[in-house]
Amino acid sequence: MTKRGARPFDWGEFIRRTARIALPVALQNLLGVTSGMVDTIMLASQGSRAVGAVGLCAQYTTVMFSCYWGFMAGGMLFYSQYWGARDHDGIRRAYGTTLVFMMTVAFIFAGLALLKPELVMSIYTDKTAIRAIGVEYLRIVGYAYVFQVFVMCVSALMRSTERVRMPLAATICAVAVNIFLNWVLIFGRLGFEPMGVRGAALATTIASAFNVAALLLLAACRDYHYVFQVSGHFRWSVGWLKEYLQKSSFIIVNEVFVGAGLMGINIVLGHQSESAIAAVAVFRVLEGFVIAFFSGVSNAASVLVGKCIGAGDHVNAYRRAVRMVPLCAAMVLTALLILIAVHKPLLHAMSLSGEAYRIGCGMLYIYAVASLLKMCNWTQNDTFRSAGETVYGTTIEILLMWLLELPGVYLAGMVFKLPVLWVFFFVYSGEPIWFWLMQKRLYSGRWIKPVTPQGRRAIKAFRRALIHKEL
Repeated sequence: MTKRGARPFDWGEFIRRTARIALPVALQNLLGVTSGMVDTIMLASQGSRAVGAVGLCAQYTTVMFSCYWGFMAGGMLFYSQYWGARDHDGIRRAYGTTLVFMMTVAFIFAGLALLKPELVMSIYTDKTAIRAIGVEYLRIVGYAYVFQVFVMCVSALMRSTERVRMPLAATICAVAVNIFLNWVLIFGRLGFEPMGVRGAALATTIASAFNVAALLLLAACRDYHYVFQVSGHFRWSVGWLKEYLQKSSFIIVNEVFVGAGLMGINIVLGHQSESAIAAVAVFRVLEGFVIAFFSGVSNAASVLVGKCIGAGDHVNAYRRAVRMVPLCAAMVLTALLILIAVHKPLLHAMSLSGEAYRIGCGMLYIYAVASLLKMCNWTQNDTFRSAGETVYGTTIEILLMWLLELPGVYLAGMVFKLPVLWVFFFVYSGEPIWFWLMQKRLYSGRWIKPVTPQGRRAIKAFRRALIHKEL
């Protein structure tokens, strides 16, 4: 029902606008998942230890993601609101700042992977054979991290300014290169010697470099000037850096704490049986399939809501935000139904059998229930961040992870030695509480905190409309 004084919400236009951003982003991420799935299927010929080792290396990448995501999300906050305000200088300045911070993180993690791979693998598992395979993989794939983070930074800028097709096209090319090189290097085709796990790492590195080249070439051909106008990237001032870090700091703290929490969870899982480690590695690949569907909606929420707030149209931003949650749930449910329908042949194709197969199935069933809430929570939090609210969702996520989920996982896996599926259950135990608290915040409207002059001027009128239920 339409509230008193509010015009009817145009669902058709809303879905069309969301789809224009969400579908290319979802397809891009789905291609990345497909590439990872093909990697795992090809590596299955090398045995479950190889699959498990590469899966643990992927968890190291996840920690890197957590460390740079705070800067990227902070950048997207400014990109989307400046895009709504048509502040092109602000977009270039925000991109330059974000790029410097993100690449710093990339070089740190690449350095550790290349120079101290034994240390990295010793953190994640006590299985000597799996650790040795992971060290071989990290010594090559570490070079890819710099390319991958650069692509993420440029892609975030393009998505926030509603240029989603260029990252998609570059990803299609890079995934094709990666799959082809995996076939050549892992198995030793076209005259090459079989390289096994090292071949998979080399293929990923070459494909990542190709992705950078393709993205920059497309940006040049489409005259996407934000990337190349370097002089505008570094027009910083003390006031600008203070505002950027003030808005980004809570996101950065959130991602660091969440990344550390996830590392703790993965360490516990990495100390389970070899069957469980292989099952977790395969599950993470399939989990990416669901996240690919979700991330398109989440990116659309950030752009469509942030753009309205930057332009001062807070009423429309609010109305879009409250409808993103059911739309996200519908998208995730679709992905889950597809995954459940095909999971048995997929798990077998990815080398799982016997106990590992049973554990993998159990993880998928638990995740099918938990991820509906988890993805909706992420969508709401990304929406809040694009609107300038970086504290509320961050605080709740950290508290729930460190006071409920991580202790539950540790006690179940390391103290009481419960079956691995009980350990896995506690990974998502905080999601219902987070969902309830985020819903209350969403409908309060207090998460709208503009960074543009247009947005700040309109905030009082929005609060009056909210009080009088004219939304």
